[in-house]
Amino acid sequence: MKTAVIVHGSLGNPNNHWYQWLKGELERGGFEVFAPQFPIEEGQQTVANWLKVLEPVKEKLDGGIVVGHSLGAPFIVDLLNEWDIKLKGAFFVGGFIGPHEAEGVTFEDFTERNYDWEKIKKSCEHFVVLNSDNDPYVPLEKGKRLAENLGVEVTVVPGAGHFQAQSGYKTFLLLLEKIEEIC
Repeated sequence: MKTAVIVHGSLGNPNNHWYQWLKGELERGGFEVFAPQFPIEEGQQTVANWLKVLEPVKEKLDGGIVVGHSLGAPFIVDLLNEWDIKLKGAFFVGGFIGPHEAEGVTFEDFTERNYDWEKIKKSCEHFVVLNSDNDPYVPLEKGKRLAENLGVEVTVVPGAGHFQAQSGYKTFLLLLEKIEEIC
């Protein structure tokens, strides 16, 4: 069985936005889907703590996919940098890399590490980066920087905001199509 992991963003939960819809669609497509709650409390939102959450499914990730939204996107980079796994696909939604602050919160632990980009690129067959041209939290340039580091082009989704429910993203057909193209 194929494995998929959906990683929510900072201060989020697996029931936000389009996550449960995507989980259901992927399950119908034959995936075993994990959409865990990652620690979001002050001082607990760290790469080490988020990796601990995924430790029980680490062995199932080879050949699987990971979808990350917002802070979940740079976490995928951290995951590939830290673990020796080989993903089929990694999908970055409203993601970023490098120095970043949103609503007074900084994310250095997730985005300002010493990355082995060659190892990261060899750890996944396909990368898809989706960013919006009007994201109030993540400027498009930060998504482009992430895509450039991964050696791919960013897919710009016009008017998508931060791909949240309040921007109309309770479902996300484009993301599902991108996953289906690869899997």
